[in-house]
Amino acid sequence: METVIVLGKGDLAIRVADWFVHSERYELAAIVPVIPEPTWTQSFAGWARLNGVAVVESGHYKDLPEALLANRRIDLAVSIFYDRIIKAWFIDSCKRIINLHNGPLPRYRGVSPINWALKNEEDEHGVTIHEITPGIDDGSIVGQLKYSIYPEIDEVFDVYKRSLEYGWVLFQQTIPLLDRISLRKQEHEKATYYSKRDNPRLGDRGGFFRHQETVAH
Repeated sequence: METVIVLGKGDLAIRVADWFVHSERYELAAIVPVIPEPTWTQSFAGWARLNGVAVVESGHYKDLPEALLANRRIDLAVSIFYDRIIKAWFIDSCKRIINLHNGPLPRYRGVSPINWALKNEEDEHGVTIHEITPGIDDGSIVGQLKYSIYPEIDEVFDVYKRSLEYGWVLFQQTIPLLDRISLRKQEHEKATYYSKRDNPRLGDRGGFFRHQETVAH
C-alpha cells in the first residue's frame, strides 16, 4: 500500500482523510492539522483521534515521524486548506505532493480567493488540485472544476460551503486517476495573486459575512 499524509483543516480535510482510510490502495499514516484549529468547523484532529490515526499535534509537517520523512517514505501528501508555506525540503521528502486550492488557478493565487472573487464581482469561481512547488499556488494543474457564484446575493460563507462540495467532487473524480492524468502547466501570464497584506482592501468582503472583519481562507 502507498503511504499518504493529509494536511489541513475542517470538513473537507476530514472527508478526504476518511476516503484514504477506506481505500484499498492507500494507508493514511498521519494527519497534520492546522493549529489552532478553527472553531467554526469540525476538528480534524478530533476526527483522527477517534479513528486511530496519528496526529501531528504541533500542526507542523516538520514534526512528522522521522520514519516517514526519511528516504521519501511519503508516497502522497495532500493539502486541504493547510495554512503553512510548504518548504522545498518537505516537498522533496514526498514522492508526490498536491494541494486543493479554493480558486480557479492561475487566477486567485494566494489567500482569501473567495473573498477576492466576490469583491471583484466575478460570476464564476472554481477549485483546483495542483502540484505543490516552492512557489505559491503555481504548480502544474491536476484537475479543476468551475462553478457559478452570485456576488449580488452570495456571502463568502455561501461560496465557501459550495466550494467544499465541489472540492469533494473534484477530489473523488481525480485521485483514482492520479497516475494517468497528464499535468497542465499554469499560464503564469494570466495569474492573479493576493497576499495577507492586501486584506485591508477587501472592505466588507473581509469576513465570512459582510459585518465581520475576520478574513476567510
